[in-house]
Amino acid sequence: MSPPRTPYPWWRSAVVYQVYPRSFADGNGDGIGDIAGLRARLPYLADLGIDAVWINPWYPSPMKDAGYDVADYRDIEPLFGTLAEAEALLQEAHALGLRVLLDIVPNHCSDQHVWFQQALKAAPGSPERDRFIFRPGKGANGDSPPNDWVSEFGGPAWSRTTSPDGQPGDWYLRIFAPEQPDFNWDNPEVLAEFEKTLRFWFDRGVDGFRIDVAHGLVKAAGLPDVGQRSLPAHEDANHPHWDLPGVHAIYRAWRKVADSYDDPRIFVAEAWVHPGDRLARYVRSDELHTAFNFDYLVAPWRAEQLRASIVGTLAAHAEVGAPPTWVLSNHDVAREVSRYARPQTSAPLRWLDDLLAQPADFALGLQRARAAALLMLALPGGAYMYQGEELGLPEVEDLPDAVLQDPMFEQTGRKSRGRDGCRVPIPWEGAQPHFGFSPPTSAPPWLPQPTSWAALSVSAQSRVKGSTLDLYRKALQLRRSDIGLGGFGLQWLPSPEGALVFTRGSGFVCMVNVSAEPLALPAGAKLLLNSGTLDAQGRVPADTAVWLHTS
Repeated sequence: MSPPRTPYPWWRSAVVYQVYPRSFADGNGDGIGDIAGLRARLPYLADLGIDAVWINPWYPSPMKDAGYDVADYRDIEPLFGTLAEAEALLQEAHALGLRVLLDIVPNHCSDQHVWFQQALKAAPGSPERDRFIFRPGKGANGDSPPNDWVSEFGGPAWSRTTSPDGQPGDWYLRIFAPEQPDFNWDNPEVLAEFEKTLRFWFDRGVDGFRIDVAHGLVKAAGLPDVGQRSLPAHEDANHPHWDLPGVHAIYRAWRKVADSYDDPRIFVAEAWVHPGDRLARYVRSDELHTAFNFDYLVAPWRAEQLRASIVGTLAAHAEVGAPPTWVLSNHDVAREVSRYARPQTSAPLRWLDDLLAQPADFALGLQRARAAALLMLALPGGAYMYQGEELGLPEVEDLPDAVLQDPMFEQTGRKSRGRDGCRVPIPWEGAQPHFGFSPPTSAPPWLPQPTSWAALSVSAQSRVKGSTLDLYRKALQLRRSDIGLGGFGLQWLPSPEGALVFTRGSGFVCMVNVSAEPLALPAGAKLLLNSGTLDAQGRVPADTAVWLHTS
């Protein structure tokens, strides 16, 4: 299937499907997803109607953080396959009309990366150590971390080294796991090395990169304490290691690399920053192309907050001439079916830990998730889908402690359940696990699948008209057709409290009933698609969305 022809670059309105390789499809039967499995399922993705695939890290890694601890940025992890297989995948995806984006992890690497191994063997103050952030500890014997920064996975953000003589040495910064030392982006060697990596993959046909922790590369001079701050880190404009102005010079350099190709490559930022005008700085015309819209992702299923997020996003991006993106889930947050299954208050829901104390109505969660899908795909700009989203998969909330692999679990003293619940391998076919994830008689999947997923598999839903998979396929097909979803304008139409109604021009209307009384369809409107069943009077009930065409 070829991408639709548009008068603007493909990435401005692309629907990108996120593949978490370990959990998408296992081709060799070891219970872990791989490139062979992904290659076999590329026709499924093309038939779904997406424009591009984003692949989470597939580089050599000790897998202390599911591949985000990269040991070599210019090769393939043997668990997933070979570089030759990756190159074949790129060719096959392009032949099917699919673009391919990779993950790049520039904030930190693995402690097994050759540079860090050299740094550990080198003396304090050496060029090898200057590629990272080493500091002496505080206190008479240097026993305390250099500052009060806290790891995103729990505990201090510093680990101490051991000198060749066996004595405790300097500390190194690692905002995430101890096995993930942060690079020193004040060192020009780091920029040069990553530009080589970009070109390595661009030369092989990769169409772009999603940038992990895009807001975290640069640290404040002197590494000052965080101290007692009143704002959350993502909202703090003066935080010492998030969203500092220096990151933008890095991305302007990267943009020059991307633009040097005849078919310019693209970038999308993972930048947890707020409000929208701070996020928009990443997508100015000479920097990155798009950025994930996390403000929208964590917005509760409440009309006033959804609308405020949409309005703010559109306004901030319009200021810099960039397209917005919309996203409901990814590999780091609880799946939207489970988030929407809980009572929706003004507080955002992000982690599984946010959900477990709340009562759940999963049928309601799925109903809301289906409506949210039509809302997301009707908005101007691009959209990102996380694998299994099109199947209506819920979060797996009851994984046994013994199988959890997310470093958050151990680093928080087993207080946080981590992110494994959204990373369970997806079901393809059959009545029992492993649901076609692996070939027959294979090893069990690396995380166990619920038996209840039999009804949610691709093969089961493909046979059911009105299934969640059917809804996504029809919505993506309509999005590619001439129904008025081109361009980037949006006009709000009058609606009661608790509803969102807008037109994109050319007669297209999206109506979303979040919590209002049933909504009557406009007279003479043609119903294109609905996320749920209309009531006996042909009205849109609560937690339902419809696409219409009006004359």
